[in-house]
Order: sequence, then C-alpha cells, then structure tokens
Amino acid sequence: MTKKVRVRFAPSPTGPLHIGGVRTALFNYLFAKKHQGDFILRIEDTDQNRYVEGAEAYIVNALNWCGIPFDEGVGKDGGFGPYRQSERKHLYKAYAEELIAKGKAYYAFDTAEKLDLHRKDHEAKGKTFIYNWHNRLKLDNSLSMMPEAVENRLNSGDDYVIRFLTPPDEKLHLNDSIRGTIEIDTNVLDDKVLFKSDGMPTYHLANIVDDHLMEISHVIRGEEWLPSLALHQQLYDAFEWQAPEFAHLPLIMKPVGKGKLSKRDGEKGGFPVFPLSWKDAAGYREAGYFPEAVINFLALLGWNPGTEQELFSLDELIASFSLERVNKSGARFDPDKTKWYNQQYIQAMDNVGLAKLFRAELDDKLKSTENNFAPDYIEDVVALIKERAVFVSDFWDLSDYFFLSPNDYNEKAVKKQWKEGTPAIMEELRAVLESINDFTSHNAEKIIKEWIAEKELSFGKVMPPLRLVLVGDMKGPHIFDIMGLIGKSESIGRINRALQRLT
Repeated sequence: MTKKVRVRFAPSPTGPLHIGGVRTALFNYLFAKKHQGDFILRIEDTDQNRYVEGAEAYIVNALNWCGIPFDEGVGKDGGFGPYRQSERKHLYKAYAEELIAKGKAYYAFDTAEKLDLHRKDHEAKGKTFIYNWHNRLKLDNSLSMMPEAVENRLNSGDDYVIRFLTPPDEKLHLNDSIRGTIEIDTNVLDDKVLFKSDGMPTYHLANIVDDHLMEISHVIRGEEWLPSLALHQQLYDAFEWQAPEFAHLPLIMKPVGKGKLSKRDGEKGGFPVFPLSWKDAAGYREAGYFPEAVINFLALLGWNPGTEQELFSLDELIASFSLERVNKSGARFDPDKTKWYNQQYIQAMDNVGLAKLFRAELDDKLKSTENNFAPDYIEDVVALIKERAVFVSDFWDLSDYFFLSPNDYNEKAVKKQWKEGTPAIMEELRAVLESINDFTSHNAEKIIKEWIAEKELSFGKVMPPLRLVLVGDMKGPHIFDIMGLIGKSESIGRINRALQRLT
C-alpha cells in the first residue's frame, strides 16, 4: 500500500445504529489499525427529511461504548472537515457542473408526474421503466433539447436534476477486495440522479466527492451498496480521480429463515439488535453485555481468522484481521452464541472488577443494614458462582443465599430430601459442626466425610438435605465451599432454622 490507509464509516442519522452498522464500523476500524491508518466518522445527513434528533449522538456514543472510537470526525478535526455532509453542500454543485462540462452528465427537467406516467405505461406492457440510453433522447432533458432552450429553462428557474450519462455498450470490470472481479454491462444501468435543483446532491455524488477530498484509500461498506459500485467507479473515471479500493461486507442474516437481521427479529426472539437502548428497544449495553464480548462476536460474523480461535482481545483482532478472510456469503446471527461470548468474558474477568459491578445490585437487593459485606467476601462469592452466569445480572439469583438466610424452602426439594430420619441426622451433623475449630471448606469436608463413614450413612441421606437447609434449594456450587464462606455460626444457624420450620 503506497498511500496512507484512511477509511470512513459514514452512517445516516436517521435512527439508532443497527448491529450490522457497528460491524461495518468495526471492520473499518480493524483494517485502519492493522495498517497504522485513520478511522474517520462522516455523518451523511443530506436527506434532511429523514433526519432524527439524537441519532448522531447515539452513533458516537455507540462507537465509544464498543471501544472503537473514531480518529477523525465531528468534534475531532483532522484537517479534512467539516464531517457532516449538510455542512459541505456548498462543495457539490461545482463538481456536478464539471461533469456536465465534460459531457459526463446532463440536465433533466422531467416532472415527477411525467416519470410516473412512463413507469405505469411500462408496467402495463410488462416492462420496467429505466431512464437510460434507450429512452433519454425522448425525454425532457438537455440531451434532447437545443442549448438555447436548456439555458432558458435554467434561467426561468425550472426544477431540474443532474443525471449521470451512462455510456451504452460497455463492459465494466470492477474489482472488489472480497468478491474479486465483477463484470457489468452498462446497458442495464440507469442514469442516476446526482444533483437536485434544491441545491442538494444525492448520496452518490456527495459520497464520491467526499471520499476523494478526504483522501479515503479503502471503502469498506455493506453488501447493499454493491449495486452502486458501477456508478461510483464510473464517477471516479469521469473526474479522472484514482478510485479507492472497494470491499463489500456480507449481510448479517436472520437467526432463522431468509433475509437480513432486523429490529423485528430482535423483538420476536427477545435479543437486542442495537448496541445501546433506543426509545423502547433495549441495547446490548442495557441487556448486560460487555462491549468486548459484543466486538468479539461481531468480528466473527462474516470474518474467519483461519484458526479455531474464538476469543480475541481487540489487539488480537487488529493483528489477525484481513479483508481476504472476509466471507462472501451472509453470516447467520446466533443469539445463543452471543450469550456464550458474554459468559466467556465473565469467566475470564477479574473477580475484583465483577464484585464492583455486582455491588450495585446488592445495594438494590439488600437493606442498607444488611449490606455490610466486605469487598473480599463478595469477591469470593463471585469466584464460586460466575461460571454459571451469562450476565452480571444473573449473580443475585445464583448467590442470594450467601447474603440472606433462606426463609423458604423449595417444595419439591423438601418432599424429596426431608425424610422421617432427616431431622435426627441434621441434629447430629450440627454437633459435628460445633466441634470443628478450623472451619475451612477443605477441613470441614474432611471431618464431615469421616463422620458419614463412621456412622455408615449414605451421602444421599446427608448432603442433599444439608444443601437444602443451607441454600433453600438444590442449587449452588460445592456445598463445603458454601459452608466455608458463610462460616460456622451461620451454617449452624441455618440448620437450626430448618429444623424448626421443616420438622
């Protein structure tokens, strides 16, 4: 690569950033960092009718939460601003007129009503109306009019658009870094509108001009833009500019069925499709996902590292990423796999950090007088239960008995475990516990197992009822780890309470 790598993520502020958009931003970010380049955020807000208040801030916040902040963009001027297209609209008319002067574009005065009549007429004949080489000389444009008439129409203030003049009978050979060489017959292309008489460019013209002026070296975008590649390449050729390298990413597909992932799929399946919450739609942040887990699973949607590795840090993703290993076909979204990733990050995360996150929920669940647990106690609890958790929000249900003595006992468990002879066994076991001085998990386990063997009891008569009285249910980690953590006095107290309530 001879020139500096500069890539851009260019969303429209028409609503929340979909998870597919986050993946596009991520792949741009990884590619830029892999090649010591710049990652630019450009806001493409030329369509003011669809502009949504708060959407731009949402995009910025989402990228920052994901840990892939832009190097250059709104509020971070790198010398190529402004970075909102609405603030660049004074630039585009001159470029549209340059194309007309070069004979690469033309004025079209067709009204929306006339074009609609043409479309309906074609539909009635079983055809599709395309504004291009085969009919443009019959329509209301500067190609079918004398120059004086065109001048008069413009001076009269008639509404017009500027259309690209697509050459007929040519074969375009387009290169895509992911899909290879693509051949397009120009006869099937329409003459796209580039500029409107209201002074605003269409996406196609603004996109090309901005990418050129911002010295974008690689355009990495979604597959939905692949049909526009022919026009964009022709525009670069018409301006006699060097085109960037193009790469079109595969779609993220629905978990089940055909088509790309949508907000409706998330609502139906009960999983987020946005990084942050937006109005009534939950986001990955609010659902309890770590941003690192979101980035990890997004990276492997459509990209294959070529190894069996599934867990990557951001630095590892940067080092491993390449466009050559991006798949051509769509990547199916798997909600269960996203949870698996979050679970892996919980298991790998430092207990101190997890305990701090859990503390906020403890404050909510426990009264202030009850929540006097030391940080190291909470850390020890987290260490015992985190392997069963998918989210930090699961911690309370997995560990409530470490903080509160059970008031109720699972009915099915009581019926199955609390037999006629159980109270007597529990009373004897209580005496054993009272005799233990070193009440660590390891020592308590050793002494109690020796007692069980000496009394010739089965483990089934002792251990399940003991779990029931300590936990209130048949859940939880190793029973002696629970006892070692809640301590001798609390363990004996819970046996006494169970004896009173269940006998």
